[in-house]
Amino acid sequence: MQMENKERLVGTVSRGIRLPIIRQGDNLADIVTDSVLKAAESEGFALRDRDVIAVTESIVARSQGNYCTVDDIAADVKAKLGGETIGVIFPILSRNRFAICLRGIAKGAKKIVLMLSYPSDEVGNHLVSWDQIDESGVNPFSDVLTLEKYRELFGATVHEFTGVDYVDYYKKLMESCGAEVEVIFANHPEAILKYADNVLNCDIHTRARTKRILKKAGAKVVCSLDDIMTAPVNGSGFNENYGLLGSNKSTEEKIKLFPHKCQPLVEEIQERVLKATGKHVEVMVYGDGAFKDPQGKIWELADPVVSPAFTDGLVGTPNELKLKYLADNDFASLSGEELKKAITESIVKKSGSLVGNMASQGTTPRQLTDLIGSLCDLTSGSGDKGTPVVLVQGYFDNYSN
Repeated sequence: MQMENKERLVGTVSRGIRLPIIRQGDNLADIVTDSVLKAAESEGFALRDRDVIAVTESIVARSQGNYCTVDDIAADVKAKLGGETIGVIFPILSRNRFAICLRGIAKGAKKIVLMLSYPSDEVGNHLVSWDQIDESGVNPFSDVLTLEKYRELFGATVHEFTGVDYVDYYKKLMESCGAEVEVIFANHPEAILKYADNVLNCDIHTRARTKRILKKAGAKVVCSLDDIMTAPVNGSGFNENYGLLGSNKSTEEKIKLFPHKCQPLVEEIQERVLKATGKHVEVMVYGDGAFKDPQGKIWELADPVVSPAFTDGLVGTPNELKLKYLADNDFASLSGEELKKAITESIVKKSGSLVGNMASQGTTPRQLTDLIGSLCDLTSGSGDKGTPVVLVQGYFDNYSN
């Protein structure tokens, strides 16, 4: 008896894949490929064409041994910014992401003038709330606050999630490294030039604009975090494109940098899976996703890019139709199998770019790597799940498959 073709009732599936702990020098292409194939065998699923294997940036950098020390950062900062008074502006508030970088920066200067944005940093970590700003009468778009004025207005403020007073924490950290410290609060870059003309701007996604404003306003030397650790210092790791951006704390004295030159890795994993299974999968390296916590208002956007390397099939944006729009408008008079058939035919017949087509509104035309990276970041987590590789299946399916 001929078996009837069964309709697929499951769409996108995201699976965390467990790996051994990765060390410097490990063959990551071998380990990732082997782990995915073993997981498929163990869990009873098969790989398909256009599945996505996503590898977290952390284990890529670990396998590369892409580390530097606090002293390496200090040497590079001193060489590039003079080692005297340095204005350090717009850092994010993070013990993992920035505090250890700040130790190196402070060791590379005699005095640091730290300028914090307020009420929050670039990725949404709040020093104070907007309600407090409104009550204080301060205009955050123009007013520059000294540390004394800030304390007078807002007192000791702690982060909602971490319980840390980042103003006090950063100040004491820099002082412990031997630097004289002055703290101010402002949101326009040129405010720092009253205190220092050698400036290190530490913002991430707005760094080019900040640097341009500072240079136009007369700064003597301006570096961004992506200008520090762009080449080896005393044999250290480095990232030629992003410098300290995307780095994480490894130990009290060492930083793991964002991985570099990882395009060969994704292509090798793709090739190995093809040889082993005959399936053409896509592969990407991913870091922070792009989602916002509704309570703490924190954006997961501390990496300079979501994906520093990916195979060709992940270039571009989705080109999708909105099913509910078709159901409520074009085919409002249909139901049941007639409605299903009409929508399926619309999807099959779609061609070219759907930008501007009302039936595609609300379909989030972001970069595929940003969308998939967010899914993977949430799947893998940032703690003890032990799944630094994520397999995404069915992402490119639609209602017609």
